[in-house]
Amino acid sequence: MLSLFTGAPRQAKDPSEELKRGQRLQHAKDMFYSGKLPVVTTPAMKGRRIKKVLGLVHGRGYDAEIALLSLAASSMEIGGDAIVGYRETVAFHPDGSKFFSCYGTAVILEKPGASKTVRRAITH
Repeated sequence: MLSLFTGAPRQAKDPSEELKRGQRLQHAKDMFYSGKLPVVTTPAMKGRRIKKVLGLVHGRGYDAEIALLSLAASSMEIGGDAIVGYRETVAFHPDGSKFFSCYGTAVILEKPGASKTVRRAITH
């Protein structure tokens, strides 16, 4: 019954898992800040067509940047190269801390120039 209030016993974190998480977020940071993983609040990206919708992804953390980078990493892990419909919320705790949560839809975009349609004249 006590675990209901205090939570489950915490297990020691594996250092290699922490390293993987750090590398995951660093790769997401590199991709996001270089512009290779666009994140937009709109349901589509101007000038780019969505080839495939992969699904909802989310990120959380006590820092806004960590939440966003976790979201970006989640998108890349399932093969996304962009996030549309980005939203975020902030929960304010009584102790003064904040908890950030963000979500969006991971998508695969068509390559630039791949969506050119060829129009042919109809002859009778």
